[in-house]
Amino acid sequence: MENDLRIIISGGGTGGHIFPAISIANAIKARRPDAKILFVGALGRMEMQRVPAAGYEIKGLPISGFDRKHLLRNVAVLFKVWKSQRMARRIVAQFRPMAAVGVGGYASGPTLNVCAAKGIPCLIQEQNSYAGVTNKLLAKKADKICVAYQGMERFFPADKIVMTGNPVRQNVLNATVSPQEARRLFDLDPEQKTILLVGGSLGAGTINESMLQHLDTIAASPVQFIWQTGKYYNEAVNRQLAERAPLTNLKVLDFISDMGAAYRAADLVISRAGASSISEFCLIGKPVILVPSPNVAEDHQTKNAMALVDKDAAIYVKDSEAPAVLLQRALDTVTNDAKLASLSENIKKLGFQNSAEIIADEVIKLAQNNGTQRH
Repeated sequence: MENDLRIIISGGGTGGHIFPAISIANAIKARRPDAKILFVGALGRMEMQRVPAAGYEIKGLPISGFDRKHLLRNVAVLFKVWKSQRMARRIVAQFRPMAAVGVGGYASGPTLNVCAAKGIPCLIQEQNSYAGVTNKLLAKKADKICVAYQGMERFFPADKIVMTGNPVRQNVLNATVSPQEARRLFDLDPEQKTILLVGGSLGAGTINESMLQHLDTIAASPVQFIWQTGKYYNEAVNRQLAERAPLTNLKVLDFISDMGAAYRAADLVISRAGASSISEFCLIGKPVILVPSPNVAEDHQTKNAMALVDKDAAIYVKDSEAPAVLLQRALDTVTNDAKLASLSENIKKLGFQNSAEIIADEVIKLAQNNGTQRH
């Protein structure tokens, strides 16, 4: 037991937190197959399904965020925080981790607070260009803070920061299919210019509306589209499409499991500006139009997008303006080969290779130093 490498990874809530967490766990296991890894998430959130599906054990805490609009509801939230803290103490005492990793999200607060109080070294990974509330609070107690953007000293102590980039899904990086073969997989013309629209697994209403309002333009366009509507919107989108003649240059899906192939098929992507998605675009050098979601804490997606736009590495369309201008902007861009080449070249300069492996090395180092000090 004493010589085992035991690591707790905590956080989640969105794919943007969960995918990096699983990538870090996989990188630790690749380096140390003997490692014991335990995840701690929030009950009812997507990590409770995604983490076991990736082959790891997870414990759930009954924690949720503060309700800023209905302050009286926070009495129940405070009770959940207290209960989660107690449960985290029990989980940590039983598992006896040698290091803890926080990836942001509600559950990482209680878990890393308990670990820090017990002298267990902590590493936090901040995916966004604007630090989340949980990570800002944990920064004082963390030993290392892994970040993906320049200028994070305004949130965190400079001496703790390690520039690593964000870990991304392996199937995105490992896609070897040619653009032509990838388009065939989606039943599209292998030689035609292609735009991919993604709004995350649940979809993005604004991006969908930007398509639905311009179906005649799409029908007359020499460009084809792969459109991930999201499960929430798929039925309504298909209902509207059924009311008109079929569009042969449009492939509509509720969810795309092989994003590697979808990216390979696309000349241009339209996407929200989540940190994980942006990291993927940077690594594969994919031209992108970003439509940041206005419904996220501290408007961090707009800040993520502007970090690229300021370097001519992406195009920005404001959410409120997207239904009017997004489709035409995309058509103008995808037919401009010089613009596509310039976007691709500039975004690729911002990619960080081997992020998960670099973070895994930092975690293992903290754990080993902790183990040495205990003996």
